[in-house]
Amino acid sequence: MDATYNLNGGFKPTMKRFADLDGPDFFPTPAWATHALIQSEEFEGEIWECACGNGAMSKVLETRGPVVSTDLYDRGFGEGGVDFLEADWCADNIVTNPPFNAAEGFAKQGVRLARRKFALLLRLAFLEGANRAKTIFADNPPSRVWVFSERITFYPEGVTKQGSGTTAYAWFVWDKDSPAGTELKWLKPGYKARFSGN
Repeated sequence: MDATYNLNGGFKPTMKRFADLDGPDFFPTPAWATHALIQSEEFEGEIWECACGNGAMSKVLETRGPVVSTDLYDRGFGEGGVDFLEADWCADNIVTNPPFNAAEGFAKQGVRLARRKFALLLRLAFLEGANRAKTIFADNPPSRVWVFSERITFYPEGVTKQGSGTTAYAWFVWDKDSPAGTELKWLKPGYKARFSGN
C-alpha cells in the first residue's frame, strides 16, 4: 500500500506524485509541461517563477524572455529564502507549480501580485470544493483552464522516471486583460514527445 495514502487522518486519491513526508514538497516540473503553457499563452514582460526549485520551469520560461526565480528553500537555483506567501512586490506575470499543500494560498497571492497574467500548474480537481468555490472562484475565477490531454508524472529529483501518472493536471491562468468568465481549453497531445528531451 502507498504509505502516503493516509495523510493527517485524511485519505487522498492514489497518485504517482507521492508526498514528500520528510521535508518540503518538491517535485520538478517536466520541461514539456511548461512548453505547453508558453506555446498556448502569450506573456508580455518579465515572469516571476516564485517556487523555482532546481530551475526546471525557469529554464524553459527563459526561452521566451526575462525570468526572476525565487524559492522558499535554496536548491542551488535562483534566490532562496523568499516566501511567496509573505511577498509584497508585484511582477508582470507569475508562473509556477506551487507546493502541493499550499496551492490555495498561492492562488490568492498570485492574483493579488500579478499585473498581467498568473498561471498555476494544478491538479484538475482543484476546480472542486465548496471552500475554493467561496474563497477563490467566486471573486477571482481563472480566465482559462488548459487541461492536459497527456498525463504528467512528477518525480522527486534523482528518481528513475518510469510509467505514467494517474492524476489529471491543468494550467489555471488568470489574465487581468481578459473579460470575466472562465474558458475551458484542452492542450493537444504531442508536447511530451516534442519536448521530452528538454
